[in-house]
Amino acid sequence: MGHQKHIIQSTSREVRYDKGTHWRAQLGFIVIASDLVMEENIFRLAPEGVGTSIARLNCSNEITVESLAAQLDGMCEAASIIQPGAKPEVVCYACTSGSIVNGEDNVMSEIKRGAPWTQPATLVTGVINALHALNAKKIVVGTPYLDEINTMEYDYLIDKGFEVLDIQGLNIEDGYAMGLITPEYIKEFALSIDHPDADVIFMSCGGIRTIDVLQEIEDAVGKPVVCSNQAMMWDCLRRAGIADKIEGYGQLFDLPGVMADAS
Repeated sequence: MGHQKHIIQSTSREVRYDKGTHWRAQLGFIVIASDLVMEENIFRLAPEGVGTSIARLNCSNEITVESLAAQLDGMCEAASIIQPGAKPEVVCYACTSGSIVNGEDNVMSEIKRGAPWTQPATLVTGVINALHALNAKKIVVGTPYLDEINTMEYDYLIDKGFEVLDIQGLNIEDGYAMGLITPEYIKEFALSIDHPDADVIFMSCGGIRTIDVLQEIEDAVGKPVVCSNQAMMWDCLRRAGIADKIEGYGQLFDLPGVMADAS
């Protein structure tokens, strides 16, 4: 037995709008599929009023030079689906080793192709900006990477003008496993590679839980510590005109960086 047709007519209302959760700025991030850490770190380091949107990049769980190079193919599409209506001020490829292997300019070109309205960024660009802001000349580097990637990272940092006193990797190929390394071990690892002449300890990789112990490492060594996710967020926030000093994540957040005009 059928029911009588009923036409719905809603009452006319004057709807009120505001700028949403991103009333100060909107940031977008392209995160690799295997990463267990990055997304939580982004949310943790985003100040009130800063919206964050994330696209996952479909890629292999293996972290090798070959697999990282393949990530460039999906960069444009990933950038294009990050809140195109909100038009984020910055869209950043959130992978240190991938930024190095693929080249910053190549990555940013693909991001810009997919999201022409945004300022493209890479994680490793944020690291370089952070090291310069801290006046680092001599550094030591700790990574979870295979030595084929460590070799490329060493050459990259040398080309950027830094004296790399030491670079040590854990030779882990599994991107998922990187996220399971305990923060306590990361702290021990960082302390073990420190050098008395190093201006900064740099812990490389967005997929390890360095920010959980970054302040502890910095307090123990009495010098600045930079890690991938801290540097990336600092740089992206400053690019978007957000100057907040976020406590508990090292000296870096006390610095202005390259500030955009906040709008």
